[in-house]
Amino acid sequence: MDVIKLTWDDIKGNAVAFSKRWKDAHNEEAQAQAFEMDFFRVFGIDDPEQSGDFEYKVPLDDGRTGYIDYLWKKQIAVEMKSRGKELSRAYEQLKEYVVHLPAEDIPDLLMVCDFENIVLHRRSTGEKFAFKTKDLHKNIKRFANISGYETTREFDNQVEVNVKAAEKMAKLHDALKEHGYEGHDLEVYLVRILFCLFADDTGIFPEDSFINYIANSKEDGSDLSDRIGKLFEVLNMPNEVRAKRTLLSADLKQFRYINGGLFASLLPTAEFDAKMRGILLDCCNFDWNKISPAIFGAMFQGVMDKDQRRELGAHYTSEENILKLIDPLFMDDLWQEYDRIKTAPKQLDLFHEKISRMKFLDPACGCGNFLIITYRELRILELELLKMKVNTNQLMLDMSALLKVNVEQFYGIEYEDFPCQIAQVGMWLMDHQMNIRAAEQFGMYYARLPLTQSATIIHGNALTIDWPSVVPKHELSYILGNPPFVGARMMNETQKKEITQVVEAEATTPLRYENMADNLDYVTAWYFKAARYIIGTRIPVGFVSTNSICQGEQVAPLWDTLIHDYGMEINYAYRTFKWSNAAKGKAAVHCVIVGFSVAGTKRGKKIIVDGENIVEVANISPYLVDAPSIIIQPQKKPLCDVPEMKFGSQPRDGGYFVLSPEEREQILALEPLLDAVIKPYVGAEEFINNKERYCIWLLNAPIEIIKNSKILRDRIAAVQEFRLSSKAKTTNGYAKVPSRFAQIAQPDGNYLIVPSVSSENRRYVPIGFLDADSIASNAVQIVPDATLYHFGVLTSNVHMAWMRAVCGRLKSDYRYSKELVYNTFPWPDATEEQIKAIEAAAQKVLDERAKYPNMSLADLYDPILITTTGLQNAHYALDRAVMAAYGFPIKGTTEAVCVAQLMERYKKLVETGGEAHE
Repeated sequence: MDVIKLTWDDIKGNAVAFSKRWKDAHNEEAQAQAFEMDFFRVFGIDDPEQSGDFEYKVPLDDGRTGYIDYLWKKQIAVEMKSRGKELSRAYEQLKEYVVHLPAEDIPDLLMVCDFENIVLHRRSTGEKFAFKTKDLHKNIKRFANISGYETTREFDNQVEVNVKAAEKMAKLHDALKEHGYEGHDLEVYLVRILFCLFADDTGIFPEDSFINYIANSKEDGSDLSDRIGKLFEVLNMPNEVRAKRTLLSADLKQFRYINGGLFASLLPTAEFDAKMRGILLDCCNFDWNKISPAIFGAMFQGVMDKDQRRELGAHYTSEENILKLIDPLFMDDLWQEYDRIKTAPKQLDLFHEKISRMKFLDPACGCGNFLIITYRELRILELELLKMKVNTNQLMLDMSALLKVNVEQFYGIEYEDFPCQIAQVGMWLMDHQMNIRAAEQFGMYYARLPLTQSATIIHGNALTIDWPSVVPKHELSYILGNPPFVGARMMNETQKKEITQVVEAEATTPLRYENMADNLDYVTAWYFKAARYIIGTRIPVGFVSTNSICQGEQVAPLWDTLIHDYGMEINYAYRTFKWSNAAKGKAAVHCVIVGFSVAGTKRGKKIIVDGENIVEVANISPYLVDAPSIIIQPQKKPLCDVPEMKFGSQPRDGGYFVLSPEEREQILALEPLLDAVIKPYVGAEEFINNKERYCIWLLNAPIEIIKNSKILRDRIAAVQEFRLSSKAKTTNGYAKVPSRFAQIAQPDGNYLIVPSVSSENRRYVPIGFLDADSIASNAVQIVPDATLYHFGVLTSNVHMAWMRAVCGRLKSDYRYSKELVYNTFPWPDATEEQIKAIEAAAQKVLDERAKYPNMSLADLYDPILITTTGLQNAHYALDRAVMAAYGFPIKGTTEAVCVAQLMERYKKLVETGGEAHE
């Protein structure tokens, strides 16, 4: 097939037109093939059938035949679905078909689409991209290979380049520090060197003037300190002063006046030797034009700390993740507005004025990456706007008058000094990069020098600073950022005091919860500050946060207050995802993105992004699902008529009652009769991983056994001593009964065991039955008197969906709470027939497990291994039986829909005191 190689601008224009043509399409059978044909025309492929096939037949292992909607061998496979269908399942289907192709035919790109959403997987890199079809024009380079261009891994390449750059600065940092140049002076010195390196490669300085200036120093480095000091002085020298310095050397005169305060302060001299000179020259030989000011800034900060440097690049916030926040917060709306008015000259002028007046605040800006990327995206939009003016003969030739968006529109607050400096310089560097881009577009060189405009980056504590003093609220357009995360139990005394003061000071009404600051993560203080700041305005806020703020015990004190006291509502949510970066020592934090504003001020629909699915919804609950803003409150007792859940038994024994298998064998070798009082001891680890542990269980044990056993008497005495010596008064009290566990919850009969913590990788938390001779530890929760029916409902996808929505997390793992999960769970109003169906399906799950006695539950519920046994299908059958009891249709009931329905039932249960009958 001949590909007409179009320019990227042509492709972008085609993509915009394509999106408009297909904005109402929805039917796979009737419209898919025409949609695909038109899609390929966007990229200059007029006849896709010349090198690809529609409805490509694929023979599968089990005799079935699969059909790939469109296959271009080695290049791309496409699977279409009707609008609203679950694309994750479509991808699994497409992946199954593709792996059955001959190896030489397998395409690199796998695309699934429901007309409204596109999800693209790149097999060669593992990258995955999800976006709206209307945003295809922003994602055209993802399809570079089918456009006749080389595929670029833009984000990954940026990481590699910026890591290398930071490593070079790290060597210079270490060399200077080794010779006694350190602290604030070293930080400022390195920032200045960074600016010079960047300026040398981007046209701020005459080409290679800085590297030549350094290379012209003595090889032993003895004069380099003085030369650099003079250069810094000249860079801060206004032109009118230079005119009087007639004896200034030619190699210094070539450097222009920079201003901006960057070179204003006088620094101590930093001595160089031959080795240090070589390190600086090595820095000069790097192409600094390729760095991303946003990514490099965070890595540059890591240079200063050797502990951080071990994972250099692992903890920065990637551009791709930043775009997940700023696009839905404002950039998507701005692009849509631009598309509506771009052919109307007067409206285009007004729009240009509008974006040049917008102001942005990041109240935890760090090295400024959110501000820098926001500035870049705004400048890209301005550039498109100016190109449109060229097309309508509106463009003036004065670049300084043309470019209205500037760094003065950006504000940040940062606790540490060095990141403030990096943020300030990073904004200048990005400004210059965008000026170069504009110059390339219009053929007019432009550098905004000397630096007369700066971003306002405040060095201070955002939780104690009055934000209106940084930027008045009537001037501000958006608040955004990634405030620091410290868990509620991990804060130091200063942080606890700060969050308490914020919560109490920002309260508009008496606090809803006692000591509520004690249970909130540090990041929530920024939510309270931002919410209070925007009351009475239309300012939207978008924060990246760890997912704990939308799960478990924090939801009530945070969101009940923000929604019902402060009058906020959530407008946009990106549900839990791994905030990871493609750099050495990958750091993965489990995050959410939450956009909120004063209720009623957000125009347009609300959006939830959940992996590959983008859904427009009527309301976003604090649990980030399409549901009313219901707050799940902890309950002491179950809302429904089911057996109570309890914690297992707690020993508080100093380790004297709990035995390893080896200790058990040693004891029984000495006193075989103790076998009667040594029981299996089961916590989450033992239950899930088939590990052995035992305990001495003396409840109701014959007194003769204790009397005649030296081992028991010694261990009882040791337990008593441990409890008496404890600082906890409750533990002291248990010394009165040293032969027993401190807290005993062991049932007399069979019971259900539910692990308190379980891996997020499992679709189903392993739950099971144990007999009375197995002692449940306090690391699990138990349900005495539970039946097969109770087991069936609790292990179903419905209960798992509820748990995932409302439980807390330990890192990313599920932390099951009886008060938040079990006691609040809305059970179905099942008929006798439905109960029997659930029990039968539940028994099949247990039967499938029993077929593998030597495999642990961790193995059986491994995401891969579960697909190789009958256990997965047994669970699917159980899921269907439980969903039938709720009246949930199998098709269309996604997890988010399921949770929304359950929350409605929960609301009725609370309102009716435990009766939620339809």
